[in-house]
Amino acid sequence: MIGREIEKQILEEKLASAKSEFVAIYGRRRVGKTFLIRHVFENKLTFSITGLSNATLIRQLDNFNGTIKKQYPKVNFTPAAKWSEAFDQISEVIDKSKQKKKVIFIDELPWFDTAHSGFISALEHFWNDWATKRKDLLLVVCGSAASWMINNLINNKGGLHNRVTQRIKVEPFTLQECKAFMTSKSIALDNYQLVQLYMVLGGVPFYWDEVKKGQSAAQNIDRICFAANGLLLTEFSNLYKSLFDKAERHEAIVNALAKKGKGLTRDEISSESGLPSGGGLTRLLNELEESGFIRRYIPFGKKSRNTLYQLCDFFSLFHLRFIRGTKTFDKDHWVKLIDSTKYRAWSGYAFEQVCMSHIPQIKKTLGINGIETESSSWRSSNTINGAQIDLLIDRRDGVINICEMKFSVGTFIIDKKYNNELLNKVNVFKSETATKKSVFLTILTTFGLQTNAYSGNVQNDLNMDVLFMPI
Repeated sequence: MIGREIEKQILEEKLASAKSEFVAIYGRRRVGKTFLIRHVFENKLTFSITGLSNATLIRQLDNFNGTIKKQYPKVNFTPAAKWSEAFDQISEVIDKSKQKKKVIFIDELPWFDTAHSGFISALEHFWNDWATKRKDLLLVVCGSAASWMINNLINNKGGLHNRVTQRIKVEPFTLQECKAFMTSKSIALDNYQLVQLYMVLGGVPFYWDEVKKGQSAAQNIDRICFAANGLLLTEFSNLYKSLFDKAERHEAIVNALAKKGKGLTRDEISSESGLPSGGGLTRLLNELEESGFIRRYIPFGKKSRNTLYQLCDFFSLFHLRFIRGTKTFDKDHWVKLIDSTKYRAWSGYAFEQVCMSHIPQIKKTLGINGIETESSSWRSSNTINGAQIDLLIDRRDGVINICEMKFSVGTFIIDKKYNNELLNKVNVFKSETATKKSVFLTILTTFGLQTNAYSGNVQNDLNMDVLFMPI
């Protein structure tokens, strides 16, 4: 088991609790939620079941009846014809169990909630009228449809209101965890190779499990993403359809955001996607954010009405840039693209996103992980000699770090032109914001900076190794 130390500790505490517990676990598809549960509760599950995707009530109940019969072949259950009967049978199983703590695991819970199924009301009755009267039950429910888990369970306004005793969001792996995963598989890739993989796969363990020993990052990407039987060749549409109803609306938002790397406002998203700007768009944005595909942020010095939304799912960005619309791929397709202009534009932005997803590691390296900070971006109002900052860290100790992130194949060289851009960026920021704080120019590159006449202007010279620091 790689990582997940905090999650494991929480689950073990709930297992040892002196009362009945209701734990809701959610997170992006393929992130390892089920693996986590089965690892922690190995040989401790009293009953477990997994919902069926896009299945009718009849098929879901058939699945339940077959599952409980398989797990308890000696018990003569009458096939459940509705969910209230199914939960009665789960209650019977719990009553007969001699385990100190009875652990019930319902995986992909949202899939059980089909139209007019009565599933949620049956779950409510099971928990409120029966389970809460006991002290020996641990109910663990899990789902990839994060928005459903939040809206229909954790923030339920009906009978399950405030019934969940613990919520756990399982996040993608960090680079350090991906490196540990590869080491556990005896795959010897250096940090540069791992960063390249992260730029495509993000921190999704299921994707990383496809990485093969003895192949470079480029070779692995070619095989996983572009081969006829590659795992991720058709992943994009399956990914969104498995999580959202009418997923084409979510895909329209993702497509719009993919065109504007720095993000779009709500109105701009509506205009680009063709979706009406109303409560429905709010719900779609919340669903994508909760599921880990987009992030929202307020630019430095702005108010909430200036909120920007940005695509932060690595694979979605990669798919839309390089896979979508291409019917056939040449052999070694990705390897041949590495020196292209299209690759350089994508790699620069993708590396920025890798850095943005590892801000705690950057703060630790700067020695400010114990200082209150706010991370944001900034865009000049001047359209002629203005500037844009993709990441700044505003610190309570009177300093602002203006962070530049550059992906390169070797040590990065600041030439005269780029030096002037950096100085202009700092000066315009100071002038327009009228900040009284010290401004530290911080550059994070793959292999660090080459010392020259201009590198002295940089206060913090960081390389990609800092992104691998444990937190």
